[in-house]
Amino acid sequence: MTIDFILPDIGEGIVECELLEWLVSEGDVIEEDQPVAEVMTDKATVQIPAMHSGTVTKLYYKEGDIAAVHAPLFAMETTGGLSTEPTSTADATQEDAVPPHQDDSPTQENLGDQEAVHEDFILPDIGEGIVECEIVKWNVKEGDLIAEDQSVVEVMTDKAVVEIPAKHSGVVGTLYYAQGDIAKVHSPLFSLIRKPETGELKGQESAGSEYCEPLAANQNMCHGKSENNSRDNAPVKDDKWPSGDFEPPVVIPGKVLASPAVRRIAREQSLDLGDIKGTGKKGRILKQDVLAQLTKGAKDSHTPTLKEMPNQPQENDRVKTVKVRGVQAAMAKQMVASVSTIPHFTVSDELVMDNLIALRQRLKPVFEEKGVKLSLMPFFIKALSLALSEFEIINSQLNDDATELRYFYDHNIGFAVDTKIGLLVPNIKQVQQLSIFDIATQMQEIIDEARKGQIASHHLKGGTISISNIGAIGGITATPVINKPEAAIVALGKTQSLPRFTPKGEVVAQQIMMINWSGDHRIIDGATMVKFNNLWMSYLQAPEKMLMHLR
Repeated sequence: MTIDFILPDIGEGIVECELLEWLVSEGDVIEEDQPVAEVMTDKATVQIPAMHSGTVTKLYYKEGDIAAVHAPLFAMETTGGLSTEPTSTADATQEDAVPPHQDDSPTQENLGDQEAVHEDFILPDIGEGIVECEIVKWNVKEGDLIAEDQSVVEVMTDKAVVEIPAKHSGVVGTLYYAQGDIAKVHSPLFSLIRKPETGELKGQESAGSEYCEPLAANQNMCHGKSENNSRDNAPVKDDKWPSGDFEPPVVIPGKVLASPAVRRIAREQSLDLGDIKGTGKKGRILKQDVLAQLTKGAKDSHTPTLKEMPNQPQENDRVKTVKVRGVQAAMAKQMVASVSTIPHFTVSDELVMDNLIALRQRLKPVFEEKGVKLSLMPFFIKALSLALSEFEIINSQLNDDATELRYFYDHNIGFAVDTKIGLLVPNIKQVQQLSIFDIATQMQEIIDEARKGQIASHHLKGGTISISNIGAIGGITATPVINKPEAAIVALGKTQSLPRFTPKGEVVAQQIMMINWSGDHRIIDGATMVKFNNLWMSYLQAPEKMLMHLR
């Protein structure tokens, strides 16, 4: 059976991406989850995997084209596993995704006398490789009349709480999940009862009118006379729109046409794309248009003297306003959720670093011979894992309604990485089974991926505790915010040479680092945190103690 692979939502509101490279060719036999294409968004370069095994029959875009979310990316002949003809491509990508229950005869209240269409809303990709999410709150109930784009449900992923809007107006039929359930991406989230689309049929439209053809679940293809409704980037098969269920890309009136790469350059240079005249097809703004605007701006950047300025700017004129998007938006939501639901308390102490610094200096050349950079962080991570083995409560997580406490056997320790797209907190899995060399190797690989914008999604999920190294950029002390749903986080300050007294009263210079723990006071008390911190610091101040635990 031939199906179209629909480019899924990549998350963070992204509606288009640039196709950098095809990793397959027409006629290739591919396996499920095999990377098929590499695309670039405003945030990062992402590889798109195949949903099914089969043979690639048609690539709808050329390298360098702009692909639209929810439009077909390529066609393939499946090799089985799709037992019935899907009503939509979204349904075709969820072989095992079966909703908890179905309602085959939903009510048609509030829809009038017209025959209603019953369709399932498919939970879209939320981005970052997330395959499931928790239902936090339903904003509607069965039987409610809802409008297009109305918020229907709040879901929580490993990174943030996200609101899912309705794609169409109608009456809510069945909610397939209860609050607290785990919903799978590409599975039906709820059913919707809506009227068939109205309007004149194709070939009968009047000048300037718009007509719509009802398609399968969650899809609606609209046509119009206006040039603004042209579909520059939509693939065409057999000189007409393909019969596969998808929504072709539409040029939205007032929307600036530009690739993600061009948008990124403009954003970095604080340029308004609305002020730039595009020289590409249909007015698309090209890279050279942005560069030309920069050159023009440099020529016009003469700063006038006070006499040349007829009117002094008002205070509120000297403000730059930007949208909060991407990692910054996700972090904002995550931090609000953490502070508003977790009662934080902080424990601070001084860590004497002399012995640890000396050990690192001795081992550094050995690591470099094997092509691995050795920082102090692998020692902090390993010592943390050893301390967690004796204080399991620090490696636990409390559920939202504080009725269950989960203890984790694995120590998945996160560390903050400052990247060009924002602060990320990847984690190293099962540190309890790793050596310091293993940790240093994995850290180097993860940091390289993160700074290229190509970090694998599994590195960002499943963390159990985190370390924030503010000292790497000069900070001395901080009160870190817990990375919900974890129970604790530590902030490391920079190392300073400070005078300290010996037991004999002599003044000596010591390398001192300030450390600050934040803990979840619902499950960790102050005494436990101090004892845990004392054990952790003992491994770092006398690192040879870690040899006791080598296997």
